[in-house]
Amino acid sequence: MTISVVSGGTRGIGRALSLRLAALGHRVIALYRGDDRAAQDTERAGGGRIEALRCDLARPADIRTVGDRITGTYGAPSVLVNNAGVNRDRPFLSMTAEDWDTVLATNLSGPFHLTRALAPAMVRAGGGSIVNVASTTAIRPRGNGANYCASKAGLLQFTKCLALELAPHVRVNALLPGFTDTEEVTERYRLDDPERLSAVLDTIPGRRLGTAEDMADALEFLVTTRSGYVTGQQLIVDGGHFMG
Repeated sequence: MTISVVSGGTRGIGRALSLRLAALGHRVIALYRGDDRAAQDTERAGGGRIEALRCDLARPADIRTVGDRITGTYGAPSVLVNNAGVNRDRPFLSMTAEDWDTVLATNLSGPFHLTRALAPAMVRAGGGSIVNVASTTAIRPRGNGANYCASKAGLLQFTKCLALELAPHVRVNALLPGFTDTEEVTERYRLDDPERLSAVLDTIPGRRLGTAEDMADALEFLVTTRSGYVTGQQLIVDGGHFMG
């Protein structure tokens, strides 16, 4: 049985990633922080292949507990997707220490602690794939998001370091979504306003927002043998919005 772990795996992009892995035949452990209804809905949608476990990625003790539970019950996962993330957007001069610490704790320290909890078992088992879900704001800054952008930029360098240190047993890559049609992105950028949406679409050569399924397609590539010679890389999925 192929075991996959997806943090933030019951809402938005994370839900689509969990469902795609389940469709591929994986047993998916979807971690979530607090939305029990979304967790239950995702379990039902997974057709018996998804188990949702509560875990706050900003709390290392929670991560150690859930890591021990996963490896003790299922053994080493074959796939780990570090997807959980939060944002506390505000201008830098108004940003509080709590705004900074909360975002960095979840978006950057969370992947460190979760990977540290699971990677040793993956290496001992002889292989696996880790995908860190970053963002195009990791390489293209935006206003009011110094904490979020910094956390995602750090995640890219973390990806490269892990790819070096866990090779050749475990491949590690980053997935960078651009503007994606999720509730969180719509709210953050107020894309329910037709004028704001039109302004964003004008900057995207693909002339549309990404979908959660677009991101799941990219994940499927990164965790299957089709990307067997790919590690330490950044896969940008944004309709051409950023071209570095």
